[in-house]
Amino acid sequence: MNIGIAGIGRMGSAIAIRLLDLGHTVTLWNRTPAKMQAALAAGAKAVATPAELATRCDVVFTILTNAAAIDAVYAGQHGLLAGEVAGKLFIDMSTVRPETTCALAARVAQCQADFVECPVGGTIGPAREGKLFGLAGAEPAALERARPVLMQLCRRLEHVGPVGAGASMKLAINLPLIVFWQALGEAISLTRPLGLDPARLIDIFADTSGAATVLKNRGASVAKALAGESTGPVAFDLDSMRKDLRTMLEEARGLGVELPTAAGVLACFDAAVAAGQGGLDGVQIPAWVSR
Repeated sequence: MNIGIAGIGRMGSAIAIRLLDLGHTVTLWNRTPAKMQAALAAGAKAVATPAELATRCDVVFTILTNAAAIDAVYAGQHGLLAGEVAGKLFIDMSTVRPETTCALAARVAQCQADFVECPVGGTIGPAREGKLFGLAGAEPAALERARPVLMQLCRRLEHVGPVGAGASMKLAINLPLIVFWQALGEAISLTRPLGLDPARLIDIFADTSGAATVLKNRGASVAKALAGESTGPVAFDLDSMRKDLRTMLEEARGLGVELPTAAGVLACFDAAVAAGQGGLDGVQIPAWVSR
């Protein structure tokens, strides 16, 4: 397939390389060209504007930071929807509020193109291996059109409802994951007097009901962080988690509900960022919290 990707951060780059490995033609656009280098080295091509990307490609993925970035990339003289895009397929994987994806879907429909929202669970490792968890919101016909390529990226693809449902599910799933990193750090602080080896400590946690599934997959990296060792490339950093927490709290206010735990964790993360720790990966947060 001839696939375009707008938004080449860590996840966008991993998805691009995965699609290249499967034999697709992949074209990229990113506001910061330097972030495209790994995918370009793997065989992707680059264009100068989002409009050129949409013109060249039949399917366009977008993985963008927030509502403002979505508006900037899709709209305007050089935006994705500026040219003739009738009949094309847009798949948005951004983590944003449902109202943002609903507004975007309406804009795409006006251009007579198909739209699917599919934020994903997983980080760069699962993205490279095609083992993400897709949370799709779409009309059934649009999703069936997108399914073949999404199943090359996802180990599981769930159609959770119309456009907007995927965004709601992604925010809901990220909430306990993000909170877990803070909670694990606080729990570990209670074990400091025991003097246990970090690897043994995390192994104990991982084999009990006190652990989230993520610890079974990334526990070794948490242990390394506790031991003061390198944990490798960052997958989901604290700055990104703060963005998601703020989005969750905005959505909760719109629904008339409160998220006191999320609000408390956001305050803790804000303090960590003020101390210069915004680049911490999730697996490093427990070590910072329990220091």
